[in-house]
Amino acid sequence: MGEALGQILPLAVGVAISPVPIIGVVLMLVTPRARVNGPAFVVGWVAGLALVGAVVLLASPDASDGGAPATWVSVTKLVIGIALVLVAARNWRGRPREGSAPPTPKWMGAIEGFTAPKALVAGVVLSAANPKNLLLSVAAAASIAQKAISGGAKAATYAMFAVLGTIGVAVPVAIYFALGDRAPAVLDRLRSWMARNNAVIMATLLLVIGVKLIGDGISGFAG
Repeated sequence: MGEALGQILPLAVGVAISPVPIIGVVLMLVTPRARVNGPAFVVGWVAGLALVGAVVLLASPDASDGGAPATWVSVTKLVIGIALVLVAARNWRGRPREGSAPPTPKWMGAIEGFTAPKALVAGVVLSAANPKNLLLSVAAAASIAQKAISGGAKAATYAMFAVLGTIGVAVPVAIYFALGDRAPAVLDRLRSWMARNNAVIMATLLLVIGVKLIGDGISGFAG
């Protein structure tokens, strides 16, 4: 279980550092329904990650093959690694030029009118359906599936991945409740920094994780 946790830790960090969802939850926290929408978004985020993990773990065949990763696990890591490198390149090419404002996703314009159910659904969609998070979650579940541990241990390890992957969107909510009247200024600085550096953060992060997964996949074939 410890080995599995070590392998998924970089993937969890990749999920946690999600600038656009973090910006989204910060915007929710400056609306009149902040006290319910913020926590609802976090619950939806965890549920989305849990859904992806449950599907992959339940659908996974026996991934142990004489102590080496099963072929399908190595193939999965290699494919996801290549996909992440391509996404990283797209993010880098699409980064805002010096002095230009970063684009804002259209759905953020509707946040002011979100109710708790809409915030929850947004959390599910941004964690489970976002291509980057989906790829990382599938890679984490596949890494766990290949380990010769019990089903309960696999579920517990993936639960740790989901918790770690939620830190990024949970921190603004914690700031909101902990700092009270001082929270808006802190959250606005966080939102501005994330918006300015979104493309560079994601390109760097996805490149590093993508290369790691490609290496893991190649090592699996070699083993």
